[in-house]
Amino acid sequence: MDRPGANDRPIWEPSRERAEASNMARFLRFVRERTGNPDLVRYAPLWEFSVREPQRFWPFVWEFCGIRASGDLEPTMENPGAMPGARFFPNARLNFAENLLRYRDGHPALVFRNEWGHARELSYAELASQVGRLAQALRTLGVRPGDRVAGLMPNMPETIIAMLAASALGATWSSTSPDFGVAGIVDRFGQIAPKVLFTVDAYPYGGKSHGVLDKVRGVLAEIPGIEHTIVLDYSGRASSLDGLRGAVDWNALLDGHGDTLDCTLMPFNHPQYIMYSSGTTGVPKCIVHGAGGTLLQHLKELVLHTDLKREDRIFYFTTCGWMMWNWLVSSLAVGATLVLYDGSPFHPDGHVLWDLADEVGISVFGTSARWIAACDKAGIKPRRTHKLAALRSILSTGSPLAPESFDYVYRDVKERVMLASISGGTDIVSCFALGNPLLPVYRGELQCRGLGMQVDAFDDDGQSVRGQPGELVCLAPFPSMPVAFWNDPDGRKYHAAYFERFPGVWAHGDFVEITAHGGLVIHGRSDATLNPGGVRIGTSEIYRQVEQVPEVLESVAIGQRWHGDERVVLFVRLRDGIVLDEALRARIREVIRANATPRHVPARIEQVTDIPRTRSGKVTEVAVRDTIHGRAAKNTEALANPQSLAEFAALRPSLETH
Repeated sequence: MDRPGANDRPIWEPSRERAEASNMARFLRFVRERTGNPDLVRYAPLWEFSVREPQRFWPFVWEFCGIRASGDLEPTMENPGAMPGARFFPNARLNFAENLLRYRDGHPALVFRNEWGHARELSYAELASQVGRLAQALRTLGVRPGDRVAGLMPNMPETIIAMLAASALGATWSSTSPDFGVAGIVDRFGQIAPKVLFTVDAYPYGGKSHGVLDKVRGVLAEIPGIEHTIVLDYSGRASSLDGLRGAVDWNALLDGHGDTLDCTLMPFNHPQYIMYSSGTTGVPKCIVHGAGGTLLQHLKELVLHTDLKREDRIFYFTTCGWMMWNWLVSSLAVGATLVLYDGSPFHPDGHVLWDLADEVGISVFGTSARWIAACDKAGIKPRRTHKLAALRSILSTGSPLAPESFDYVYRDVKERVMLASISGGTDIVSCFALGNPLLPVYRGELQCRGLGMQVDAFDDDGQSVRGQPGELVCLAPFPSMPVAFWNDPDGRKYHAAYFERFPGVWAHGDFVEITAHGGLVIHGRSDATLNPGGVRIGTSEIYRQVEQVPEVLESVAIGQRWHGDERVVLFVRLRDGIVLDEALRARIREVIRANATPRHVPARIEQVTDIPRTRSGKVTEVAVRDTIHGRAAKNTEALANPQSLAEFAALRPSLETH
């Protein structure tokens, strides 16, 4: 059986020249010289050192990445044995915006494109100037350290400018994408009571303009604590601001303010971001991330694992409601050029992002596993249609990247490229496992566990396992652990979210296998893990087989309670004009049986026209499972297409009887 994690030969290896020129190789030499340890010549002993001696390792990352701060770096950790409870660099003070704006020159900082045809570029000097003006304007509005500033904004330069201006003042930033409905926005921002809300009048997607201001009026009615509403005329239509409490036009707000940027130093663990869980199991959790931990972890991942350098142009297709936006923005601290895109990745066709890569010379291209699979299904072959001359790394996250998608990238996109499947989440605003410029890429595997991340796989009894799936856990503290959940004064919700299953150990909720190569295979969310006959099965093991069937566009599998056990039920979305019949059902089952195991074969296969997913594009098995079992799906505002659940509800009577 061809399964991920069972590959003996790499699908790609870095050239000697590329590996030796990498930031990771430089860091290895740096740590070897500092420690005098001659064994630190490969990644494996470096990782072992990073998790064995974190109080030596993290200051090395700090120094190598040039973090700007004041105060004492000793001690590295307070309560180092506590999880949760450990705190990094308790005596250090820094400002997040100051670190991201360390460059103030003519090098391009932001390159922006959107569906409307807008094309803009800002240098680092221009970015710092605009941040300075907005920070002064926010100060006149009374924004102070600890205040919350929220953004209902697209992925565009002004969103980054607003975040940096708020951060310069010591305020805490929180953002979400403007495609949420009023209830979804209120579920998030209503919990944190922002003083200022940034928004646009409209945004483009899929060839249409989508208005935002009516939603904002509804939000303001529900969140009385918002004092000021800053509106950017994005569409150029000069929309009316009537009915918007404390409304002021973006440009009018900046009038009369100079561009001097003064950054307020704050403690290492000062709240930098408030982010939100997907909300598919209830009202979203408000996850508070500290400025120093976010910065330190992001620089480790960008500089070392991604090998990002000043000459790079880095792109990630993301909204401002997904943690990959926060991760991308930290690239400013490296001095690289960020490429931003606002719009649909399939409008006017599936070539739009590949066109962008050629036009602006993207060297590090980030996207979702789902988009890569969709390009493959659509027969898009950029290797034949695009030059992709600058492209040297492709990053993928959001869901497990199927082995067949690895094949697609190297066959139809570009042969000499590092394909880094990465995995972490909003909970840690970073990654547990990701890429590595020193290591080969094996089909279906994430290259390595991240430096400083003591990741393991546990069975149900809390025992470490290898070569088989287990619960993804982290055994020791790391800087980007949340500093708290909002409105959780005793830490009870925080503890329950990660530490209830294995006391003193972070349980992430992913089903993972650590391979003989030291890589990882993600089998899906453990809370969506199937359990027919008491055998745990990751949903991705089914998806990767089903979606090889040409007629199938995508699928979702759940475990349904059935006669005292559990059976697997598979729902498929098919190509236009194709109807699921018994012959196609039989072929789907045979593909699964031949390439997985008989236990993976679904007892029922049903056709649907749409599959529910979160706004960041993740298929949500939990909502389908709840619907099939007659439970109301929780917080449907978190879904991009909640109407799709009606079709599953209609299938419930049939599924209950046979």
